[in-house]
Formats: sequence, C-alpha cells, structure tokens
Amino acid sequence: MNFADLGLSDELLRAVDDSGYTEPTPIQAETIPPILMMKDIVGIAQTGTGKTASFVLPMIDILSHGRSRALMPRSLILEPTRELAAQVAENFEKYGKYQKLSMALLIGGVSMGDQMKALEKGVDVLIATPGRLMDLFDRGKILLSGCDILVIDEADRMLDMGFIPDIETICQKLPANRQTLLFSATMPPPIKKLSDKFLSNPKQIEVARPATAATNIAQRLVETSARSKKTALKKLLRSEDISTAIIFSNRKTTVRDLQKSLQQDGFKAGQIHGDMSQPERMRELDLFKSGEINILVASDVAARGLDIKGVSHVFNYDAPWHPDDYIHRIGRTGRAGATGTAITLVTPADEEAIENIEKLTGQTIDRGGKSSGKPAPKADTPKEDDSKADAPKAQDEMPAKKSKSKSKRRSNTDSRDTQPAPAKPEKAESKATPQKTQSAEPKTAPATESDDDDWNGPLPGFLNVKLGG
Repeated sequence: MNFADLGLSDELLRAVDDSGYTEPTPIQAETIPPILMMKDIVGIAQTGTGKTASFVLPMIDILSHGRSRALMPRSLILEPTRELAAQVAENFEKYGKYQKLSMALLIGGVSMGDQMKALEKGVDVLIATPGRLMDLFDRGKILLSGCDILVIDEADRMLDMGFIPDIETICQKLPANRQTLLFSATMPPPIKKLSDKFLSNPKQIEVARPATAATNIAQRLVETSARSKKTALKKLLRSEDISTAIIFSNRKTTVRDLQKSLQQDGFKAGQIHGDMSQPERMRELDLFKSGEINILVASDVAARGLDIKGVSHVFNYDAPWHPDDYIHRIGRTGRAGATGTAITLVTPADEEAIENIEKLTGQTIDRGGKSSGKPAPKADTPKEDDSKADAPKAQDEMPAKKSKSKSKRRSNTDSRDTQPAPAKPEKAESKATPQKTQSAEPKTAPATESDDDDWNGPLPGFLNVKLGG
C-alpha cells in the first residue's frame, strides 16, 4: 500500500513525496480513510509510529475546502506541551505547502500579542496547549463555535499533567456535531471515560498493545550506586557507539547539574526542562537537531512525542517515577523503523520502579548489561550514600561505632520511649544506681531499708518519727 491508495489529494501526495515518504505506517493506513469520511476516531499506538501525520494529512485535505473567519478557528488541535504543539505546526507547514491554509500556534512562554493578531485574521488550524487556550477564551479573544474538527493528542499525557478538566470544559464549548479525533499511547480508565462522553460512535484503531515498547529498541539495565551514577553514565557515553543521545532525569535541578558536569568533561551537551522559556527550549532543540550538540539532558517535558531523527541512544539517568513515562522516554529512539538503544541506570532504591515497568510492559529488561563505574554496594556493607534516599533505619541497624556525644543523645532519647530500652551502662557508677523506669506509681521502700542516703524513692513517713524521750 502507498499513500495514493488512501484517497489523499494530488497536492498532498506531492508534499508527502517531497518529504521522502512512500508507504504509510500502520496507524496512518488505518486512520486516514475513516478520518476523510468524517468519522470520530480513537487511535491507540505506541510512540514513534507516525501518529501525528495520521491526523495532519487528512485534516489538510478536509480543510482545503472552506474559508476561515475572524476569531473562529475551523479546527483545534490540543497538545500537552509547547514542544509537541510546535512539532505539529511543523508537520502542517511541511505537508500543507501546496495548500492555502492559515495556521496559528497558541502556546505559553511567548508573546500573546502576535497570537491574538493571527486569531483576528482567522485561522484554519489552531494548535494550542489547554492553559493558553483557556486564558484567551476567558478574555473573550477567541470563539470556538465554528470549530468543526477537534484533535486531542497524547491524551494520556494530558491526564498526567492534570488537563482533563480543561479538556472537558473546552469540549463543552465546541459544536456538538463536530468531528473528534483522540490519540493516546495508553488507554487508562479516565481517558476511556472521556472518549465515551465526547466522541460519537468512534472507530477504535489499535496498532500496538497499550504500553508496549517498540521491538526495535534494545533495552538493558546497568547496575550502579547513587554515588557513582554520574561516573557510570560518562563511561557509557564514551564506550557506546553514540551519534546522538537523550538523557532523562526526574528532576530539573539534576538536569542542570548533569548538563554542566558533562560540558566540563568535554561532552557537547545541552539541556531542556520546564523552567526554561519557550525560546530557550527551541534554541536547544535546534542545536540538537543541527548536530551542534549531540547530547540532550532533559526532564520528562521532552519524553512525549518529540520526533528527532537519528537519536541512537536514550539513557534513563533516573528510573522514571511513573511506568508509562518509561515507554515514552525510550520511544525517542528507534523511530520510523530505525533501531535504537535504551539504557537505564539502576540503584538498589530503583528496584520497585523497575518491577512496575516490567509489569506494565510485560517484558523483562535485560539485566546482563555491563556494569559501569563503581559496583553497587554489597548487602553486608553499610551504604552511606544510598541510605539517605531510603527510609530512616531503626536504631539497632545503625553502625556500631558512634562518638560519645551521639551515644549520650541516643541514651537520652531511649529514656523517653514508652518501652524502656535494655540497660546499657556507660559509666561505672551506674551499676550501683538502680535502673529508673517510667512506671505510673513510685516504688515503696523495703521494710529493712534504714539508710536515707542510699534511698532514691519517696521517704516513708514513719522514718520521721522520733523515738525515745
């Protein structure tokens, strides 16, 4: 099958041919014909399968007939991040170059003035993030009553980012007889509920089991320790045959520190994370795409949908907190049928996260990969670094050696516990002193005790009675 078999216009086929594509991917082959027939679609496909073109191509042909009106976009595409929105805009420019369609990009981090001017002229395609769209709608700068096509892209990512209430609000402001296309890599219950509520008898197209990684990506784990993780990563970067690589971390602060460390060691590394402005993010992505830098350290803002050709490796510097994010991270490599390598650095604290990933994907990740840097600490060796990340240890599990000051503090702390601690005398004279307890009532003196100086309980009244005289 080729693109001509899908019912696309000659102008569109020409643009596709100019881009170097001849055969549609499975998701494109199955979604384009029903979209052209104006049916609602639920498309489930793993990342890197050509999802974006599967709705961009038919939309261009549908929208080529008609005229836009001021403040009333004819179609709306919702994206979870600015990068994804910009990427979809690039697809429309590439495939729609022989069509006279107007387009506007409505995202945060850039001037709102230029976006409002574009809306005032009228646009055929509006690509937006939910936050900025709702902002302009509340200001009365946009009307959605003329929107005939709605695309909800990366729906599961929208869920993760808390955008589902905004999407429901947007859907309620659109015409009821619109065409709605929903695309997602996974189909959790909230997304299924959203589909049932706002799509009309949708055709469900699934080209891969939800939450599966592409089979052309070689995955492996490299065991290390928290202290030597950075050393292990640098050793891998030098030993692997890397053309371009993306390194994912869970925290923005780690992204910044790691990129700086890699640069200091001579690597051509850039960074992208949520604290950067949109122009800064796009500049780093352009440097990465052009080859001026070949390593991009990123937070999960870059994990979804970014289509950068030739990424040979993905490194998980941190095991992702959410198993779904693992699928999207490693999907940055092995795109469009190419092969790729995904390596995850794991410490003892990451075992639960890895188990959750393997449970989600139904695959066992290769643990036979070569270890790098210092080996992970043995079980019988106290782990100074890793223990900080774990829950605090019980006192009887702490190392035996302690300074005198620490021992005294521990003794004082034990004395306040509800259960008395075992007697551990620290001074010689404590042997002669009876052990104090926190009983509710004081002890009474033995009948034979007569020496006040040796008695540490309440003084019985009969000892104060004077005898004789």
